[in-house]
Amino acid sequence: MTVVSRLVFCLAMTPLLGGCGESAARYLLDAPLPAQKVGVRVRTIEIRDVALPDYASASEIMAQDEAGALLPVPNAVWADDPVRGISLALARNLDAASTATAMTEPWPLDQPPDVRVDVRVERMVSQFDGQFRLSGQYAIASRDLIVRERIERFDILRPMADQSPAAVAAATSAAVLTLSEQIAAKLR
Repeated sequence: MTVVSRLVFCLAMTPLLGGCGESAARYLLDAPLPAQKVGVRVRTIEIRDVALPDYASASEIMAQDEAGALLPVPNAVWADDPVRGISLALARNLDAASTATAMTEPWPLDQPPDVRVDVRVERMVSQFDGQFRLSGQYAIASRDLIVRERIERFDILRPMADQSPAAVAAATSAAVLTLSEQIAAKLR
């Protein structure tokens, strides 16, 4: 083989070989249904990109060990970027849990949204005690003061059957739904 033909062969094989190293299972955030639909005083809600701690914004699914260390669950990653996935899940859940229409930023319509929700997560962890914890703060901003602007804290615990990636994904989905329902209740 000549040098040129070797180079062409290597370049042609690179994309094929790149896919061989990725063997981790990918897990989605499910869309559990809200318990009820809440009537709110706004028509539209913009969800800002959710701020996640560094360990939670990585693609690896993390779990806490008995010493308190956060370690990646072997061969398991999120199917989507965690910031994008959590932001979209909040918008989808608020859309389902309220009478308003919700969408993530950037806002796609000409008319600005009635409210903007900014969520900052402090803890998003599969704890060793079998609980999933989602805690932090959210702010509701209303340009026209349709609703009272506020900053609220949240601390949500959801039980997990085990520390498997499927259990972590299910508990994460349930915790995000609970947060969505709490936000919808504040928009009444």
